[in-house]
Amino acid sequence: MAELIPGVELNTGPNPTLSIIWLHGLGADGNDFVPIVPELGLPPKLAVRFVFPHAPVRRVTINNGMAMRAWYDIAAADLSSRADIDGVLESQAQLEALIARENERGIASSRIVLAGFSQGGVVALHTGLRHPARLAGIAALSTYLVLADRLTQDASSANKEVPIFMAHGTADPVVRFEWGEASRRALEAAGYRVEWHTYRMEHSVCLEEIADLGAWLRQVLAS
Repeated sequence: MAELIPGVELNTGPNPTLSIIWLHGLGADGNDFVPIVPELGLPPKLAVRFVFPHAPVRRVTINNGMAMRAWYDIAAADLSSRADIDGVLESQAQLEALIARENERGIASSRIVLAGFSQGGVVALHTGLRHPARLAGIAALSTYLVLADRLTQDASSANKEVPIFMAHGTADPVVRFEWGEASRRALEAAGYRVEWHTYRMEHSVCLEEIADLGAWLRQVLAS
């Protein structure tokens, strides 16, 4: 199993019975989405452990080889060669290690949501669809699906019915809107249930999106 990577943890109550592991985007770190937690409107009775891991620092080709926190390298701006699959697989193993730690702390996979923005969403989607035990849900924000052509053979039957929340900005110049839309169509064609939201924004999050995500989380965490 991969070594546990560091991060930020935030509990909404004592003795959490639910976990949300949330992966940040390129160049950010685990602190990036911490301020959003109070805005999600989760019921006070739900004791949730938020885990915001820090991606390892690596050189990113598309950014002139600059070293920054990244879940994988990006070679070019086009979708076909955008993601370094070896890096995605490395981050998948790191995310699986975090899930295993939550299991060891008494939280079953069925009480865990994987979430991610941009690069983090790629890893959350990729890992969640392949995780061998049923998860509570997967939230993928401003992101895209890698290895879509291998999904049927690689996917775990345990998560065939997992709820998926996907959201994208219609003016996103980084992860283009059509990439997200194509990923959503690929998931639906493979039989997944996707709650799809679009917003008039670029590569970011907005208040309406946070409200929609909060409503979806309240539903999947209560079930």
